[in-house]
Amino acid sequence: MDTIKQLQWRYATKKFNNNKKLSNAKLDVLKEAFNLTATSFGLQTIKLIVIEDKTLRKSLVELSYNQKQVEEASHLLVICIQKNIITEDVNNYYDNIKDIRKTSESILKPFREDLTQMMSKKSVNERQEWSKKQAYIALGNLMTVCAIEGIDSCPMEGFLPEKYDEILKLGDKELKSVLLLPVGYRADDDIFADFKKVRKPIEEAVIEL
Repeated sequence: MDTIKQLQWRYATKKFNNNKKLSNAKLDVLKEAFNLTATSFGLQTIKLIVIEDKTLRKSLVELSYNQKQVEEASHLLVICIQKNIITEDVNNYYDNIKDIRKTSESILKPFREDLTQMMSKKSVNERQEWSKKQAYIALGNLMTVCAIEGIDSCPMEGFLPEKYDEILKLGDKELKSVLLLPVGYRADDDIFADFKKVRKPIEEAVIEL
C-alpha cells in the first residue's frame, strides 16, 4: 500500500457513517498499535479506553462541545494518562523486562534506580505533563495506522476532561482523559472529504543540512 497516498486520503472526519462499524479485526489492529506506540523509557503511563456503547457516547456529545463525531463514529477512543507515576510502576516495568528478555537484575539495577530517582524529583503535575507528551505520540501513531488501514478518524482536544472522567469513572482507575479519537468510516455527504489539503511546500516544511 502507498503510505503517502493513504496519508493524503486521511482528513479530520467531520461526519461519520452512523451505520458502518469497524470489524473486530480492525479494532484489534488499533489496540495493538496503541500498545506498540513508543513511549519515553517504554514506561507506558497511558491507557486507551474503547467505547462502542451508543447511549454512553450520546451523553458525551454535549461534553465535547457538541461535536457529533463522538456519537456518530463506529467507536470512540479516549486516550488517558495515569494520575501519578509511582515507584511500583518503574519496578513493574523492569520486572517485565526481566521476564521477557531474561535480563539479569545486576544489569537492570542502575537503570531501575536512575528512573526511580528521576520520577521522584518530579511533582505530580510534572509527571502528568510528561505522560501527556506520551499521549500525543500515541495519538499520532493511531492516526497514521488508521490511514494505512483505511479507517477514518478525527483527533480532538475539544472536550471537558473532568466531566469525561466523572462519567467514565476514570478516577476509580487512577486515570485522567487527555485526548479523543472517534474512528469509523466517513459519511458519503461529508463535504470535507473532498477538500484539497492545505500544506506548506515540502521545501518550507523540511530543512536539510
